Amino acid sequence: MSSPSQDSRAPSRAPGREATRHRDRGRTRSSSRGPHYGRLLLVAAGLALVMVSVGLVFADVREAGKAVSAAPRDEDMTLTVPSMKRVTEIPVYGDPVAEETALRNGTLHVKDTGFPWQEEANVYIAGHRLGYPRTDSFFVFWDLNKLKRGQRVLLTDSEETRYVYRVFDRRVVGPNEVSVKRPIEGKNIVSLQTCTLPNYSDRLVVRAELVKTMKAPVDQANIG
Repeated sequence: MSSPSQDSRAPSRAPGREATRHRDRGRTRSSSRGPHYGRLLLVAAGLALVMVSVGLVFADVREAGKAVSAAPRDEDMTLTVPSMKRVTEIPVYGDPVAEETALRNGTLHVKDTGFPWQEEANVYIAGHRLGYPRTDSFFVFWDLNKLKRGQRVLLTDSEETRYVYRVFDRRVVGPNEVSVKRPIEGKNIVSLQTCTLPNYSDRLVVRAELVKTMKAPVDQANIG
């Protein structure tokens, strides 16, 4: 017969089994944290990639500004607008060519406005809506009003460096409005101007901002 003291004692737990339970709980907590930490790591990696991408975009913008520092030997330029049928390598005349001669034979780089190789500039170019038959001015800016935001405007200098602009603005101004010829702080833009239809009383101005500068490939045969 057992003694009362022995009967009242609670059965003790086996030490090995208790330690196993603690280890299992630890594994359960660790496993429950695992996916959560994994998601946090993925989010952090995604944010890092976004920041790198943003940095590259800003670097490209800064590079566009830096790439327009070296002026070519002379100020000759040509104009190409891929979405306009008649504007392919049209000469852009400036000083010392007279305005009337420039407008008759191509387009006019308006005096005292900027150049594409400058860091901050408004390259202001005027052209006829109708122009003269058998010249580069003929219908040169006839469909300027159809240029849309994001479409390209290309200028090429005398050293075959190409400046790529994208349209961001289109407006109609009076014939004596001069504010459209001023540069925009911190930007390099090109402005294309022609007369409005049907009575040519106002001026249509399309503006585009520099997004890329492409240097001409170096001719190895001419080096040295």
